Amino acid sequence: MTGQPNLLGLYQPGTTVLHRLPAGVKLVALCGFGATALAIRTPELAVAALVAAGGCVIWSRTNVFTFMRALRPLLVIAAILLGFHSWQADLAHGVQVTSRMLAIVVLATVVTATTSSDAILDAVTRALRPLRHVGVNPDTVGLAIGLMLRAIPALLSVAYEAREAARARGLERSPRALLVPMAVRSVAHARATGEALAARGLGDS
Repeated sequence: MTGQPNLLGLYQPGTTVLHRLPAGVKLVALCGFGATALAIRTPELAVAALVAAGGCVIWSRTNVFTFMRALRPLLVIAAILLGFHSWQADLAHGVQVTSRMLAIVVLATVVTATTSSDAILDAVTRALRPLRHVGVNPDTVGLAIGLMLRAIPALLSVAYEAREAARARGLERSPRALLVPMAVRSVAHARATGEALAARGLGDS
């Protein structure tokens, strides 16, 4: 494992207003922000949403430099996405799509950095309890969310390690040298997670 900072999915204790807000409030706000961001159809508003999410990073008193280093693998993906959509349509569309994605991810990162996993899972479980009578298992949903929160930093670490390995071989400009190891390691991580759940009797629930 390298020295890559990893904020996604990791709680950073603090005393800011964002840290003190109830987990449920933050999750509802994140869902509302995400829905609004996805409805944006202009690059100006998309960039404004990204700036607002960046403001929340500062508000949470997270180290901005460390935060940016943690998101560096995602920024590579964002650059590829920007280029693809700019080629398919135009630069304005590329900026719109990329800014919306980054805004949602940045704000989600702020939520997970200012809220413990236990608080998030408890909030989700409580919110879903009324749905038990229609067949929804709140504990299973909470487990799925917990796995997702832990998978995000793991997959970012895989991307970072694959990039560093490609760079060490002088292949940093080769998409194949980056994407193939990422795919293999991501599948291995998913299989290991599935086997761990099956060993605990959770795979068939």
